[in-house]
Amino acid sequence: MDFRLSEEQEALRESVREFAREVVAPVIGEHYEKHTFPYEIIRQMGKMGLFGLPFAEEHGGMGGDYFALCLALEELARVDSSVAITLEAAVSLGAMPIYRFGTDEQKAQWLPKLLSGEALAGFGLTEPGTGSDAGGTQTRAVLDESTNEWVINGSKAFITNSGTDITALVTVTAVTGTRPDGAKELSTIIVPSGTPGFTVAPGYSKVGWTASDTHELTFDDCRVPAANLLGERGRGFAQFLRILDEGRIAIAALAVGLAQGCVDESIKYAKERQAFGQPIGNYQAIQFKIADMELKAHTARLAYYDAAARMLAGEPFKRQAAIAKLHASTIAVDNAREATQIHGGYGFMNEYPVARFWRDSKILEIGEGTSEVQRLIIARDLGM
Repeated sequence: MDFRLSEEQEALRESVREFAREVVAPVIGEHYEKHTFPYEIIRQMGKMGLFGLPFAEEHGGMGGDYFALCLALEELARVDSSVAITLEAAVSLGAMPIYRFGTDEQKAQWLPKLLSGEALAGFGLTEPGTGSDAGGTQTRAVLDESTNEWVINGSKAFITNSGTDITALVTVTAVTGTRPDGAKELSTIIVPSGTPGFTVAPGYSKVGWTASDTHELTFDDCRVPAANLLGERGRGFAQFLRILDEGRIAIAALAVGLAQGCVDESIKYAKERQAFGQPIGNYQAIQFKIADMELKAHTARLAYYDAAARMLAGEPFKRQAAIAKLHASTIAVDNAREATQIHGGYGFMNEYPVARFWRDSKILEIGEGTSEVQRLIIARDLGM
């Protein structure tokens, strides 16, 4: 098995790396401190075609694949995770459900703007009282046959890209009935921004990812056309499981980028910082820390490469995606902690990127499936 990148993949990696260093790095610190959304960066990412990477050209995409998206996410996260998660959520959670399950009319209506980066979409799954228990969804949608509309009531929590000035829609999982076995029938419905009864709460005050957009959403007799049903009625649970399996590979790539960024910054600092008459990088204690950080980033990268390869080959990849996400998020937290330690007191100052990395890393063990959920997935796939 050859994990070396093709010339085209290397070119993509290099172009995104250059963009991250020259465009994102100089300004993202200010956005992070002010908790502002970097619209100017998003516009440039759209012009680069990053939002359309894994989509077919017929829908306005770049004709690439999911691995290309992962490469871009890794390079962005080496500099900043807020920008990276904005892209990941916009593609994996925002546009992908419509691309995978939408009708021709829904694709024609929404995909051109989503794949160009002109608009963003959110994925309304998590609720305030459910968290990892997605099957415990309380949001309900009732079909009013007199008007042929879905009437939605409920709330969602921690929804990325749901309240920006360019957010076009949110796909919402809701209980639409009861299955023959008595279980909840879950379906997914498209709710355009600005729909009466759809309210976006003020943005959260977050520990990390402070330059990304995250909100709680409420639906109070929110009405949308019956044609806004995304995919088959009652298939919402299966649909979001497919979306999350893919998304875990993308989150793993993002986590690897953060971990590698910690290595980058630690090497730079260790060469510049003087202690006891010489650069601290000359001391074996620092060298060993950085060597271990590189080891972790490298092995985590191989894990998400493997998961992505299986996915693109049409092979089962659920377990490998969970392994990649679990391992990459764990080592991202490890590397962020060590990078902060290497920087000493300066690592606790927000002017240094590692302080941002440290604050951003923890959510990677929680979002898109907690580490505990990943372990359950792996164990069950092993037949336990």
